[in-house]
Amino acid sequence: MTPITRAPSPWRNVLPAVAAVLTACGGGGGSATAAPAPATPAAPAPAASAPAPSNSWSLVWSDEFDGAAGTVPSSANWNYDLGNAENGGWGNHEFQYYTSSARNAQLDGAGMLVISAEKAANPGPCWNGAQCLYTSARIHTSNKVNFTYGKVEARMKLPSGQGIWPAFWSLGQTGQWPASGEIDIMEFIGKTPTVTYGTAHGTGYSGAQGIGKPYEFGKPVADDFHTYTIIKRANEIIWQVDGVEFHRLTPASLPAGSPWVFEKPFFVILNLAVGGDWPGAPDATTPATAQMKVDWVRIYKEN
Repeated sequence: MTPITRAPSPWRNVLPAVAAVLTACGGGGGSATAAPAPATPAAPAPAASAPAPSNSWSLVWSDEFDGAAGTVPSSANWNYDLGNAENGGWGNHEFQYYTSSARNAQLDGAGMLVISAEKAANPGPCWNGAQCLYTSARIHTSNKVNFTYGKVEARMKLPSGQGIWPAFWSLGQTGQWPASGEIDIMEFIGKTPTVTYGTAHGTGYSGAQGIGKPYEFGKPVADDFHTYTIIKRANEIIWQVDGVEFHRLTPASLPAGSPWVFEKPFFVILNLAVGGDWPGAPDATTPATAQMKVDWVRIYKEN
């Protein structure tokens, strides 16, 4: 989503350990825009050496969304991004106004987080000077839950329709985009109903030049739940859908002279956009309410 884009319940109480197991949180504020870089950047760190992968994983954090119906996502885990015009249409000329209302992001009482994009009258100002057409939600874990390496995944059922744009993605906790780094674990747009996308962005390969691949389901994505995953190691990112690898990125994959910007803490973002430069504007066929259902989000360390 370029900004131009059931585990056992005891895991819910291990947040203080996440910083020790994954990485310390830092930078950032209430926005999913990464924190500004220092005025005098430090010299780049040498490339991390990559240990042999074990492909054995231990859960270190999860949100299973098991709360009572109508409650909002846990503030121990999630922050909200708000508005539209205040953030330039989120860089993509989108048509939703993000809120912190339970109407747009709430638990359903059956173990799901439901993010709803709803057609609304005068919800708030859009980038074009008009009132936005929809309300929705964009939540993120900046300064609460970060990961540098590990496996990050979510099980979700996506909405469909013209202009509908759900995403599960991640930004680097420090630095200004695109130098902060961005990893789009899953993006879906209604006009390609059988395909999701995994993409990486950094300096020299951002926006429309992001390095990504589609995953073809052969049937409508929105028909069922699927699990969307990245595995992040030193000098390597792997994308999977339902355990099947479809995209892999290493420093050798980058355009000549472009830096590898991913050896740092990242935070997780879930959002449901409507319209924008890539999916196109909503039209008369777009549902008045679109719902993105998230069964769980989990982060593992490699053993």
